[in-house]
Amino acid sequence: MNLDIHAAVVMAVIIAILAALFGIWSGLRLIRKSRKLAYFRLRRKQMAAGWRTIIFGLVLVGFAFLVGLFGEPVSYHFFPPSPSPTLTPTISLTPTISLSPTISLTPTITLTPAISYTPTATGTPFLPVAIETQFASKITPNASAVFSPLTFSLSVKDRLAVNPQKVFQNPLSSIIVTYSYDAMTDGSQWTAILYANGQILKYETGTWGGSTGGFGQYELNLPAEQWLPGTYQLVFFVGTDWKVLGEFRVMGNPPTATVSPTSSLTRTPTLTPSVTHTPVSSWTPPPTDTRWPSPTPTK
Repeated sequence: MNLDIHAAVVMAVIIAILAALFGIWSGLRLIRKSRKLAYFRLRRKQMAAGWRTIIFGLVLVGFAFLVGLFGEPVSYHFFPPSPSPTLTPTISLTPTISLSPTISLTPTITLTPAISYTPTATGTPFLPVAIETQFASKITPNASAVFSPLTFSLSVKDRLAVNPQKVFQNPLSSIIVTYSYDAMTDGSQWTAILYANGQILKYETGTWGGSTGGFGQYELNLPAEQWLPGTYQLVFFVGTDWKVLGEFRVMGNPPTATVSPTSSLTRTPTLTPSVTHTPVSSWTPPPTDTRWPSPTPTK
């Protein structure tokens, strides 16, 4: 039987509590017996031993409380977990009810997204080519890198999820993902893709800047109106190889986004009167003089 850190801490708390109860019971028993002794020194010595046993039991109670509260986080500092690779999960898409419309609408122009998700026949997650072309790292990632199963929650304490859930209720603003990892290479390319009902909702890719192993935390931040009800999958890739897939559901309708209208000023055109020119009568040249013939002299 494999004993992990959590089970060891629980067992230590139980043993400490049982030892404390036994010590307190033994101390009370010694004090009761000391009252029946006739000699003063023996009675005082046995009563002191009883009180010491009771105090030791109370110390064990405090020790059990401290181990239960801080034992597991402190142990993870000295013994980092070594997660085992998980089995390949199958993405289960939720079928929707197809309605048969009676009114044929005029088809409109549909925009083709730059990154589309087409599930394969085997259901194995893959990295879209449009995201792979954005890789900047030149380091070959470690093929033996592993991630633990993803844990989803609304808050984290000491790098551990508080009240992990698989189903969340609207309204939401962010969901925190916690995990552990091992055998990562500094500078290798990693990618996180969030699917909503089988379609890519958002993604992030970059170079790994953390340690080779330890705990990780990733936040899914979206506007409240974009947390639509349905099934969500978060997939982590190292290079082009996927490492882990986590799934959760969102229930209830998100709040409606409120848009505050802004008043716009409409300019009124001003009419400028145009200058009308009054035509001036043009000058008419006087008729030219016709010369009279000169008299012809006679002989």
